[in-house]
Amino acid sequence: MKTEDVKQAAEILRKSKRIAVLTGAGISSESGVPTFRGRDGLWRQFRAEDLATPEAFSRDPKLVWEWYDWRRGLIGNVEPNPGHRILAKWETLFPEFVLITQNIDGLHAKAGSKNILELHGNIWKLRCTKEETIMENHVSPLGDIPPRCPSCGETLRPHVVWFGESLDPDILHRAFAFSSLCEVMLVIGTSASVQPAASLPSYASDAGAKIIEVNPDPTPLTSLANISLQGKAGEILPLIDQFMSL
Repeated sequence: MKTEDVKQAAEILRKSKRIAVLTGAGISSESGVPTFRGRDGLWRQFRAEDLATPEAFSRDPKLVWEWYDWRRGLIGNVEPNPGHRILAKWETLFPEFVLITQNIDGLHAKAGSKNILELHGNIWKLRCTKEETIMENHVSPLGDIPPRCPSCGETLRPHVVWFGESLDPDILHRAFAFSSLCEVMLVIGTSASVQPAASLPSYASDAGAKIIEVNPDPTPLTSLANISLQGKAGEILPLIDQFMSL
C-alpha cells in the first residue's frame, strides 16, 4: 500500500458529497467475528450451508435456533473495530452517506452508523413466521428455544437471508438506486463473489462513480477500482481519515 494512494483516496472523498459503502465479512473478521465456514466454521457435525436454510428450519427449528443462539453468544462479545467507527464518523461528515453491508452481526450499528442497508438481514432481529413482524432482541442466551412471538405465540425465526431465499426487494432496490447516484463507492472487506452484492460496484462505476477498494487481498473488483488499498480496514480507514483532516 502506497501512502500516495491513501492521500489520493482522501482527496477523492474530501471533494465528494454522495458516498456509498459496501462492506463484507472482512471488516467483521478484524473484530474477531468468525465466518462459520470451512474447517473453523463447523458446529457439531453440521456445516453452515446445512443449517442456514428454510428446509432445515422447517425440519428442526430447535436445532437451527441452537446454532444461532451459539452464534449470537460469540458475536455479542465482539466490539466494532476502528474501521467500523471511522465509517460511523464519516456518515456525519457527508451530505449523503449510505452503508450497504452483507454482514448480519450488527457491528456497524453498534459503532454508531445509522443509515444502513443490511442486505442479508441481522442476527439480532427476529421475525414471526406467521405475522412477519420484525423485532429486535439482544438477549443472549435466549431463554426459550425456539423463541415464540409475544403477539401470536408462533415460532420466531432469525431475520436473516438463508440459502435459497431472495434478498428483501426493497432493500436491494435502495442499494442499487443509491449506487447509481453516488460519486464514490468504498468497497471494504468483501471478496466480491456473492451476488447480487458483487454487482453493486460495477453498477456504480458504470454510472460514473469512483471505486475505492480496501481489502487484504486482490479481488475480482481490483482491476475495476480507481484506487485499491491492500490491508486491513481498521488500519487503512483511519489513515484516510487523517489525510482528510489535513
